[in-house]
This record gives sequence, C-alpha cells and structure tokens, in this order.
Amino acid sequence: MSTNDLRIDHGQDLKLIPSRAAGLRWALVTGVFVALPWAIDEYFLSQFTFICIYAIAGLGMMVLLGYTGLVSFGQAAFLALGAYTAGVLETAGIPFVVALPAAAMVTAAAGIMIGLPALRLTGLFLAIATLSFAFIVEEVITRWSSVTRGSLGLIMPDATLFGWPVDSERKFYLMCLGILILCLLGVANLLRSPIGRAFIAIRDSRIAAQSMGVNLAVYQTLSFAIGAALTGIAGALLAHKLTFITPEQFGINVSIEMLTLVVVGGLGSLYGVVFGAAFIILLPQVIGELRGLLPDAIANQTGIETAFFGLVLILFIIVEPGGIYGRWQSLRLYWKEFPFCKAGSFKRQRSFLKSERW
Repeated sequence: MSTNDLRIDHGQDLKLIPSRAAGLRWALVTGVFVALPWAIDEYFLSQFTFICIYAIAGLGMMVLLGYTGLVSFGQAAFLALGAYTAGVLETAGIPFVVALPAAAMVTAAAGIMIGLPALRLTGLFLAIATLSFAFIVEEVITRWSSVTRGSLGLIMPDATLFGWPVDSERKFYLMCLGILILCLLGVANLLRSPIGRAFIAIRDSRIAAQSMGVNLAVYQTLSFAIGAALTGIAGALLAHKLTFITPEQFGINVSIEMLTLVVVGGLGSLYGVVFGAAFIILLPQVIGELRGLLPDAIANQTGIETAFFGLVLILFIIVEPGGIYGRWQSLRLYWKEFPFCKAGSFKRQRSFLKSERW
C-alpha cells in the first residue's frame, strides 16, 4: 500500500484532497467525463446527463440521511418545487442563471418549513411527516393552475448560460457535469466544517451530540435546508432535461428512487451518490429487458418497477449495507493487502444496521 493512501497526521483528514495520488485519480476521472460527449452517441450521453442530475438530487438525500440520519420521503416535493420555480420564472422571462439559484432558495425555505415542525420526530414518524408534505406539494401544484398550469403541464424554454444558449445535448451535459462537480466540492467542504461534523454527530447519536453542545434544532433544520436546496437545483435541471413537466412526474416513486439511490450507492459516501445515480438510471433499462423474459401476466402489471426498486433496496440493506461503494472499498483493500489479507479482514459488519439513522 502506498504511503500516499495512509493517514499519517490529523491534518490529512481536513484536506479537501487527502493525497497527491487521490488528486491525480480525480483529475483523470473528471477528464474522462468531460471527454464523453465526443466519444459516445447522443442517446448514451442523455443517460449520463440524467446520472449527473440524479447525483445532485442524491447529494441532497445524502446530506439528510447519510450524514444527519434524517429519513425523508419528501424529496419528490423538493424536486417539484425546484422544477416549477425554474419553469415559472423562465417562462416569465427570467434568465436561467437567476432561476437556478431562486429554485435552490425556494426549496431551502420549504426545507426549513418542514424541518422546524419535524424537530421532535425521528425514524418512521419523520418519514410519514415528509411523505405527507410530498402529497401536499403535489396537490398544490396541481390545483394552482393559474401559475403552474396544473395537469396541463408546463413547457420549459431553452436554458441560456450568461447569454450562451444551451441548445444541444452536449452543452447541457457539460453544464450539468459542471454543476455536479461544484455541488460535490461544496458538500465535501461542508463535511470538513464544524457544521458537517455536527451533522455526523447527530447521525451517530443524538443524545451524545446534544451532550457535547450540538444544537439539534439548528443543525437538523439546516440539514433540511441544504438537502432541499441541492434537490431543488436538480429539479430545475431535470425540468430542462424533460422539457415538459407535470405534477404526476413527481410522485412517491421519485422519493423511493432517491432513498434507493443513497442506500444502494453507499450511505455516507460522496462516491456512492454517483454510483447510486448510475444504478437508478440503468436499472429501468435492465427491467425493460427482463420484461421480455417474464410471462405476460406479470410483465404487463403496472408498478413492477416500483416493486423491483423496493426489492433491491431490501436486499442491499440485508446483504450489503455498505452499498456499491462499500463493496468497491472492500475489493480495493483486498487487492492492496493481497496475498497477506486474512479471511475475516473484509467481512461485512452487521453493526452498521444498528444505527439511529433508521
């Protein structure tokens, strides 16, 4: 194992880039993703665009669930608020560079509104409260037709970035990739700050965090605001990607997808957000291929994708709680230690399940 990958002083934990080797790896991966538009066709590039958007939304869910231990089924509502805020403003002539931050601020305000009443709730009760909020937002958007056009839907205009028209799949992908990188850097810096450490302390033990002087009311509300703002940014980008939005596109299935994304990708990992987003985007295509192998009585049933998402979520919680990134870490450490690794060195730890985050 290279000494660059080892922690030899406390300062390394505070660095944004822990080692030179890590910096080179990230630069290489970023270069590959930037070069993708010139290496693949438009269909696959569109899928990578969706992965970028879902990864941004997954960051919002990761702040709430992965780093603060707050279970939320209201992510669909935050996506909808971000999408409709950007849509309404841009159809009124407001430029995209103003509508995008406005979408983040509106959803952050909504996060504070739901975070304050939910301060005394945890676990299943918090999940039910956020689920109710999602239903309320969907109903409001549907009935407020004078602004949102209700069930008729809202057509999104083309985005412009400082006068530069984002009128092709390649340009839109690069814009989404750039925003994703900025969001990843922002969350990584947040985790290095006292705020991020307070979030993690609350996740690990609310009682211990409170005894150390962490104000639960302030930091839980702040977590909701940050998580909602990130999801609102993703919602604005998703609206432009879909070009036409209706309230039915932001149902409970979207919240289930967000929960599946962070659990399957790996709770508490920024890498896991990207892995989980890729999994969520590619899984429906795999299901579509499997439909042809199933009997017609099963393949034609509505809701089969939702059932499959639920099954995958349960299997990952039971079999691999660390998610895809957790498995990748185990394999990576195994090959670094090979042939000196012991049989039980990388065995899954069930203690992960015994956490207050659920």
